[in-house]
Amino acid sequence: MPLVHFDSNVFPFDQDCQDQECVPLRKTKAGPLLASLALESFEFPTSVALEEMPLFPQWHLPLRLTAMLLVGTFLYTFLRDVLQPFVSQSKSDFYKVPVLVMNKTLPWTSITLLALVYLPGLLAALLQLHRGTKYSHFPNWLDRWLSMRKQLGLLSFYLACLHAVYSLCYPMRRSYRYKLLNWAYQQVQQNKEDAWVSDDVWRMEIYVSLGIMGLGLLALIAVSSLPSVSNTLNWREFTCIQRSLGYTALLLCTSHALVYGWKKWVELNQYVWYTPPSFILASMLPLSVLLVKAVLLLPCWNRRLEQIRRGWERPLLLLQPNNQKGEI
Repeated sequence: MPLVHFDSNVFPFDQDCQDQECVPLRKTKAGPLLASLALESFEFPTSVALEEMPLFPQWHLPLRLTAMLLVGTFLYTFLRDVLQPFVSQSKSDFYKVPVLVMNKTLPWTSITLLALVYLPGLLAALLQLHRGTKYSHFPNWLDRWLSMRKQLGLLSFYLACLHAVYSLCYPMRRSYRYKLLNWAYQQVQQNKEDAWVSDDVWRMEIYVSLGIMGLGLLALIAVSSLPSVSNTLNWREFTCIQRSLGYTALLLCTSHALVYGWKKWVELNQYVWYTPPSFILASMLPLSVLLVKAVLLLPCWNRRLEQIRRGWERPLLLLQPNNQKGEI
């Protein structure tokens, strides 16, 4: 490594450095000791090195993807719940934007990100089954996708927590209190002594319970990803938590969304402007991931996949030159 010698009349970092740590160097003349001092090229003030480091480089793409999903789901929900009543019925429902629209946007984005956490692993498994070996590099896009699963999972957990907080704030809203009074008045006008609807009660109890259990598993998975916790686990324990509990959490969250929809699948009034309800679109990707996972769990595929991961190769591949194979 080349050495850099400073002349006694030169002031280091005098022109470019604006940090406070560089002020003493500008004010103090370099003496004979500094003239004979050889500095390695990496010996710069810490502040100068830190200013050149990028902020959260591994989070750039996950944050962009999350922002795009949030914007897309927000616009779709705004179109159905706010804009459509305003255009068709001249009904002003813009008060729904801060809480109701956001509380549909957050879980939709959260469950989509959670599905994107486990989708690349399934694609990698299908690719290994197709190639018949694990000694083959994944495409660059899939390799990058696999490397950012932790960030996607933490963002999914964060949005799920926000969804839970928003849901708990529902009874605090003034609009909810007005609607509650209107419902009570309508019940009196209709001479109804009991407004109990068993179908709605069961629906609410089940989907709230599923949501709580799903959020609890997501919290456990998020805690296990912390370095202080993951370092205390062996590979088998860590894989069990991240894989088995992860798919269980995805199943619970998907069931939470489906039970929330209940019978709205077949109600035509839910398809405003020929668009399906948000819970249908939110459930499509997670259901696809769970379906592919269920297929791969079949003995015929699961047994072969385990053999490949232990080093088994398709017999025809054994005849290929070694320079065409490289373990992942």
